[in-house]
Parts: sequence; structure tokens; C-alpha cells
Amino acid sequence: MSKNFGDILDEWEKITGKPYGKKQIKKDEHSNKKTQTIRVKEDNSKKINPMEMWLRRYGVEDKDAQEESASVDYARQRKILREMRCEDEIDLHGMTCDEAEAALNVFFENSIRRCLKKILIIHGKGNHSGGGAVLAPFVRRYLEKHKRAGESGHPKGADGGTGSTWVILK
Repeated sequence: MSKNFGDILDEWEKITGKPYGKKQIKKDEHSNKKTQTIRVKEDNSKKINPMEMWLRRYGVEDKDAQEESASVDYARQRKILREMRCEDEIDLHGMTCDEAEAALNVFFENSIRRCLKKILIIHGKGNHSGGGAVLAPFVRRYLEKHKRAGESGHPKGADGGTGSTWVILK
């Protein structure tokens, strides 16, 4: 007795209770559509406003309050740095401008590497120089060009006055 393939499939379905072939595919598509629509409905019920999601993730901050506190802290920090003693110093007396530049380059590199905040450059007033001070204007120009040199000024008379310059490093 020779059976064709269709008869074999029908027998299989009777024995296992599971459809095979096109019937199975149609049944799976139908069940997948149902589960897919259920999943979509669940996802839609979970969806929230994008703005709300952003606020949950990053929180709410009062930027105005932060700006006020930051400016107060910055001003206080600057005042503290101005009043603090210099952490290191270099004496340029008797040097030419070229020698002073080389010495300042090394001094700044070492000070930055050591994470110093305030340094002192002693350049003299130029009283003994013929034709006026040489190093004081040179140091001022050097500080204007150096990217890590911040605020600068002259210490009190007992600490050198106009013959030295303190520098706050950035």
C-alpha cells in the first residue's frame, strides 16, 4: 500500500495532535499576532513622556542657586590665594633677559608639576641698571604671554614691594 505525502501528514496530525506544514505556519502566525499585540499594549501602558523620563534620569537642579554659591566660593578662593604666602620663589637679580626667560621657563614647569598655587618672582627695582629697570617690564610681558600665569601683583614692601611679583598659577 503506497501512501502519498499528504496522507502521511494527515496521519502525523492525528497521532501528535499538532498540525504540520501550512496549517502550523498559519496557526503560529495567528498566535504570534496575539502575543505581539499584547506586548505592544503593555509597552504603551509603560511609556512615559520623554521630558518626564529625562527628569527622572537627570533630576532637577536649581542653576540659579548653583551660580550664586559658585561665585561666592570663587571670590573667597581668590581672596585666600591673594593673602597666602608664596609657595616658592625665584631670584632673577643679575640675569639678562635671555637668561631670565630660560630660568622662568624651568621655574614655571617645576611649579606647575609640583601643583603650586602661588609663586614669587624677584626681579629687582632696577635702581642699579643704567637706563632704568630691565627685568621688571620683561617679567610683566612674560606673565602676559604665559598661558598658566593667572593674576599677579606686588607684595607688601617688607616682602619685596615693586622689586618682586607674585603670580597665581592657573
